[in-house]
Amino acid sequence: MKQLITSIGLMSGTSGDGIDISTIQSDGEDKLVLLGDYYYKYSDNFKTEIMSLKDKILKKEDLTKHEKIIKELERKITTTHAFAVEESLEKFKINRKEINIVGFHGQTLFHSFRDKISKQIADGKLLSNLIKIDVVNDFRSSDINNGGQGAPLTPIYHSLIQKIKNIKTPVAFVNIGGIANITYIGSDSKLLSFDTGPGNSLIDRFIKTKSNNKINFDEEGKTASRGTVDEIIIESYLNDPYYEMKPPKTLDINDFTISLIRGLSYENSVATLTELTARTIVNSFFLVPEKPKKILLCGGGRKNKFLVERIKKLSQIEIVNIDEYKLDGDFTESQAFAYLAIRTLLKKPISFPETTGVKNSLTGGKISKIR
Repeated sequence: MKQLITSIGLMSGTSGDGIDISTIQSDGEDKLVLLGDYYYKYSDNFKTEIMSLKDKILKKEDLTKHEKIIKELERKITTTHAFAVEESLEKFKINRKEINIVGFHGQTLFHSFRDKISKQIADGKLLSNLIKIDVVNDFRSSDINNGGQGAPLTPIYHSLIQKIKNIKTPVAFVNIGGIANITYIGSDSKLLSFDTGPGNSLIDRFIKTKSNNKINFDEEGKTASRGTVDEIIIESYLNDPYYEMKPPKTLDINDFTISLIRGLSYENSVATLTELTARTIVNSFFLVPEKPKKILLCGGGRKNKFLVERIKKLSQIEIVNIDEYKLDGDFTESQAFAYLAIRTLLKKPISFPETTGVKNSLTGGKISKIR
């Protein structure tokens, strides 16, 4: 039997509200043991600091323009991740000496497949020194430097889940975070992955703006359910050439705007943006070789009951939350980066031509060893 490696995955998503922390064991191939998932919430002030900087990074030149403030925030984010790791170890009574590696994704500031840049702030060396555990970070650069788009990186973990849970193919894993993405596993077990369009980002952005940050999201899709979809605006969104592109392809939350819904009522705006997410997810199934038999939902958007019903009605495909397989859908990505850290440690590939567009399958990530 192959040796099981113990790993912690750290993921701070596009919402910038906290850190998902997952501890797993795996051999990097076909074994998975989940040891615990933990959420570390950022303070309101820290979240505002992160999102304020993200709002300033709209093009690649902004990365140079704001280099000093980026460095300062990177140190804060890394230090905060160290506190989060300590809390997680304490919660699950895990000795740090039992942890072989930590996968540190960091906070994405900017992603552009056109500019071949994906910028995450995460100081691997600093984190390693603070927590006294070896750390893998910068998962995306190697992929981009070899012709890939640097994302999505979770498909190989989705493939592991499909194998260990014996899920029939073809199947689609749909992660609805700020951006929605799909991992398609064909009947021949081949992977295909790409970003489908906006996930929660436009809905959340509109609601936060209108409520002056008092409300963060449309709980269970109740607001959307009361509104009417504006088909003309939906068509305007869908006219974006991105949707006609063949995968692999990726997006950033700054690739979208809420300006098109100006003039609509509150309920109609939320309904229209929710319909956009549903349709772009369902339209993505026209880009895969064979219609999936099942859709597995993960990410925060799976809790939006109205959105899920729209996807189900439009696709006419069975939909299940990944939670039904005894996997917490809030932590799929942090579990994935724990798994990617193990594969990086074992020098196994984490990105593939069919998932990121990279020239050849390759490993990635930089390992910082404790001094």
